[in-house]
Amino acid sequence: MSRDWIKGNAVIGQSGGPTAVINQSLVGVIEGLRSGLQAVGAVESILGMRNGVRGLTRDELVDLGALHQDRLDLLAMTPSAALASTRDKPDSAYCERILQACKRNNVRYFFYIGGNDSSDTCRIVSEMAAADGHEMTCFHVPKTVDNDLVRNDHTPGFPSAARFVAMACMADFLDNVSLPGIKINVIMGRHAGFLTAASALARRNDRDATTDGPQLIYVPEVAFDIDRFIGEVEEVYARKGRCHIAVSEGIQDKNGQSIGATLIKNAQVDAHGNAQLSGSGALGDQLADLLKSRLTPAGGKAPRVRADTFGYIQRCWPDASVVDRIEARRAGRQAAAFALQGHRSGSVAIVRTGKGYGGEAYASGFERIELADVAAKTRHLPPEFLQGTHDVSQAFLDYCRPLVGELPDFERL
Repeated sequence: MSRDWIKGNAVIGQSGGPTAVINQSLVGVIEGLRSGLQAVGAVESILGMRNGVRGLTRDELVDLGALHQDRLDLLAMTPSAALASTRDKPDSAYCERILQACKRNNVRYFFYIGGNDSSDTCRIVSEMAAADGHEMTCFHVPKTVDNDLVRNDHTPGFPSAARFVAMACMADFLDNVSLPGIKINVIMGRHAGFLTAASALARRNDRDATTDGPQLIYVPEVAFDIDRFIGEVEEVYARKGRCHIAVSEGIQDKNGQSIGATLIKNAQVDAHGNAQLSGSGALGDQLADLLKSRLTPAGGKAPRVRADTFGYIQRCWPDASVVDRIEARRAGRQAAAFALQGHRSGSVAIVRTGKGYGGEAYASGFERIELADVAAKTRHLPPEFLQGTHDVSQAFLDYCRPLVGELPDFERL
């Protein structure tokens, strides 16, 4: 070997919600290791964790090194987490078990594909390994449809999910035009409204001084007031005879109290004690019931109100953004490249180097950031992406359009 490499095995895991492109990142890491660290003799075996770090602690590992490139290429185009995932949020004791599993299996290169919690797991394991004297390189590869990782222009998984949201809302609005009423779509995003904001890309034409639906967009970054919400819906409905609404599952009041947790009685909670929103249609149903109750004239007929919760279908829809596919794979390769360069830890961040609007072509690159700079932190929609109480700005549309790719155009009579 040309330098004093740490010699041992590499392990790769996938964590959190699956996406349309998380396997692109997995394949990217494998390809990067093969052409880099394995080529110089530093990596002996490339192993995959079954069910993330949970499987690692049980020595449930699969050999990835022998996979033929044809299989890797097909795997990269396959939505969902090929190694299976986990929602475990490791504490220090759990991370100690992870470290012991790494030592048992002579793991010297640790790659974890995931979001905020995954980056924190990577950070803790890296710090523990250093304190223990176990030489190990730890890299976090970004992934989340919520787009809420700090220091990233955007994260792999978001552009594809945003593309789904835009097209689903486009189809739903055209349905709403044909058979008018009030329609509510509840979209993922507990703390960040990027995915819900992407519903604005569904608007294709201007008619009668108002845009195509959704006419009203509600995100967690803007305090949600129930009375104001009802008034805004009433105004659009009175003027148009219909109203199309996009609502983030994470909308909250001015005190930071979740509207879902407030309205949904006896709500189930997830492993972290949060009211379960994505797997339930309860928030949409409660908002629909509120509108029916408050907008029904005395002695009159209630308006037609329907609600859908997009739920998990947003994550792995098999029509990924082209930009997303390319960047997710490049992010995986870049993680291996950073390790080859001798960095002992870090997270891969996507940096936009070409705007993608205003006559400038879209382009992106990568930088290594410290794990502590991204771990367990949440990025929110910046103020310049918001407009009023129920809309997003042109700046957001300019930001998002290059990521999702071309969308269909339609004609109406």
